[in-house]
Amino acid sequence: MTAGAVHRQQPYRIRFEWGLDGARTVTSGADLAVVVDVLSFSTCVSVAVERGVQVYPYGWKDTGAEDFAVHHHATLAGPRNGGGLSLSPSSLRDTPGLERVVLPSPNGSAICHELAREVPLLAAVCLRNAAATADWVLATLPEDAVIAVVAAGEKWPDGGLRPAVEDLWGAGAFLAGLVAAGREVFTPEALSPEALAAAAAFDAAEPALPELLRGCSSGRELIGMGYPDDVEIAAGLDAASAVAVLRDGAFGRA
Repeated sequence: MTAGAVHRQQPYRIRFEWGLDGARTVTSGADLAVVVDVLSFSTCVSVAVERGVQVYPYGWKDTGAEDFAVHHHATLAGPRNGGGLSLSPSSLRDTPGLERVVLPSPNGSAICHELAREVPLLAAVCLRNAAATADWVLATLPEDAVIAVVAAGEKWPDGGLRPAVEDLWGAGAFLAGLVAAGREVFTPEALSPEALAAAAAFDAAEPALPELLRGCSSGRELIGMGYPDDVEIAAGLDAASAVAVLRDGAFGRA
């Protein structure tokens, strides 16, 4: 077995990795890529899709974002401190009249924007829609489907990956849902050890999930910035029934 195959977590059908480099590795040959960015891109997508709003992922601080939004007749989300539509779940929930949104972010959105060119099917998952997405996978994909789950993580000031525990929990919620709901299809043997570790992390955190989300580094950061509502929205485990799937460049209801 080559080093490349090992890092792609072959021959396991259910895989888990971190960040853009991990996404590029484990999505090779995958039928479905699942991107998890709990605070806050994939939670924003879940909230928007529940409303019937299409969300276009885009790279962070890309100077072409405004033209991209105009081309798609979409509203471009701005920075959180701008006071309007932003990478804030509560702003996606409360802004009236939305139909299409371009939502750049340095992590989940940027990863989705790149993977859209590489994988046949892409879903955005958070704690809110993890179970619904697992159920959809079991009902829709063939039994031999290869699924690559990517925790987006955050970035340190120097640009390096900061693994964010909330994304581990979100990925684990989806993976645990696959195992619980489809034991005859996605048995533990189908999951890589990395994927099993993510599922176990969620199982350990679930009893105190809202408190842990508020207490983790990313949660404390958002609360300190004045966005406690965004953390509470993100903590709504299984609050959403809509599955967010990318079609024609935009996330919408599956």
